[in-house]
Amino acid sequence: MTSVVEKRLGALPVAAEFLRRLDVAGIVDEVCPGGASALVTHGQVIEALVANRLTSPAPLVRVEDWARCWAVEEVFGIEPALLNDDRLARALDAIAPHLEHIAGTVGARAVGEFGIDVARMHWDMTSMSVHGAFPAEGQDEDFPVIGYGHPKDRRFDLKQVQAGLAVSADGGIPLHARVFGGGAAEVSQVVGAMKDLRAMAGERGFLMVADSKLVSYSNVRALLAAGVQFIAPAPAVQVKDEVYAALDLAQATVVDWTPDREAGKPAERRETCRVLEDTHTLTGPRKSDPPLTVRRILVHSTANAAGQQAARDKRLARAAEDLNKLTAAAGGRHYKTREKVVARIGVIAARRRVTSCLRWTVTDNESGTPVLAWHFDTGVLDAEAAVDGWYALLTSVPADQADPAGALIHYKGQGAVERRYHDFKGPLAVAPVFVQHNRRVAALIQVICLALLVFCLIERQVRRALGPEQTMSGLYPDNRHVRPTGRMFFYHLGELTLRIGNVTDPPTVQITRGVQLHLLDLLDTDIGQTRWPQI
Repeated sequence: MTSVVEKRLGALPVAAEFLRRLDVAGIVDEVCPGGASALVTHGQVIEALVANRLTSPAPLVRVEDWARCWAVEEVFGIEPALLNDDRLARALDAIAPHLEHIAGTVGARAVGEFGIDVARMHWDMTSMSVHGAFPAEGQDEDFPVIGYGHPKDRRFDLKQVQAGLAVSADGGIPLHARVFGGGAAEVSQVVGAMKDLRAMAGERGFLMVADSKLVSYSNVRALLAAGVQFIAPAPAVQVKDEVYAALDLAQATVVDWTPDREAGKPAERRETCRVLEDTHTLTGPRKSDPPLTVRRILVHSTANAAGQQAARDKRLARAAEDLNKLTAAAGGRHYKTREKVVARIGVIAARRRVTSCLRWTVTDNESGTPVLAWHFDTGVLDAEAAVDGWYALLTSVPADQADPAGALIHYKGQGAVERRYHDFKGPLAVAPVFVQHNRRVAALIQVICLALLVFCLIERQVRRALGPEQTMSGLYPDNRHVRPTGRMFFYHLGELTLRIGNVTDPPTVQITRGVQLHLLDLLDTDIGQTRWPQI
């Protein structure tokens, strides 16, 4: 009898094809040449790591075992034994000094190879918790230093490292990524990101969309001087509530825009946005700094207003419950004196965030027992309700290029970068990070950013191949029509296997479901080609 050997194939051929088109191995080997006697180059190892992140994301251990069970040798031409822990560490060490060059070059290659429109780019940063002590004196200061900061996952007990992504409005493609230290301030990274994006865009102008960390005098001045247009929300401290309270909602223009999540709702239940426009002036830290005046788009969102009202009602209800209990307990065993009642009121007001609207008195009755009376100031609550739903965007885009509604629609694309961070930490399993040395942490995060780029390019190509409808059936058991995502693509192709041939029988791919064949047809990828030429 002839034994049949099968290996998991999954989406390895697709990942290999996209890595080949991006020339990842060639770009890495150009700046990190290995020895002439090396059995596998640094670029080939990095490609294998990207494929590992895409097909079997897990903590970076036993990659050699993954390569042995999967058809890595057949697809990438790399023997599994060559992907041992020591070889992976050497590859990460090799690329660590060149991360920005690799990221920028691969991003520019993606723009040209896949025809990505970079007219609008969305920038944001996120944090990843890092397990381990990582004392400051033991880290290489030439690379992002792992330290404490403001973690997005609220793990204040762990040190962190940060990453910034620049995502195109066209397909949500993360074309550029940078790794930062745990204590790096987001506001200080905007100018560096702008310069990177200008180098990538070349002669083409682009619009930079970011969060409120973009808005500082130095950042806005640098953007205006560079001729880079921007849109970002104004920090709350820069626009007083009195400004919003004085606005007339009836004079605002309704924006013809509906979020994707509400497309199936009746029109009367969808979020409605209205806009007004005026100007906003930023002043510098020195008297000699010239004032900078930009357009200010004042936005009212019914969804935001409803959310703020619901949150306020919840706070008031919880505060009322606590205050009613205190009213009943005043003079009892725990609150015998006026001082104890007053101290408890302070705790309730701070915890429930009702200090501004809570009015109270504590008096002593005939027997000397403290009595609490309280109410919420309706005038203060009405003033808060008057500004519900309002926020402001600042932009340097000329009015003839984007009216207030157009500027808001551009900003709404900022959700693309948030979705990519969801993919970053979900399907690609970036957090938590288990790697020694801060230079290897930075290099591994950059590798995962390359994997995210491939992940998103595949998603974009599938959707473009589907045409304007961009939906397909077969992805879920009920066969409903949905937009295919990168996550669903790798899930369905993950079951593909490769039956290893022998002298007389060529290798064959085992396709068990029609949706797998449909996805491969959309990408026009020949997965029968089992050994890919090395770059």
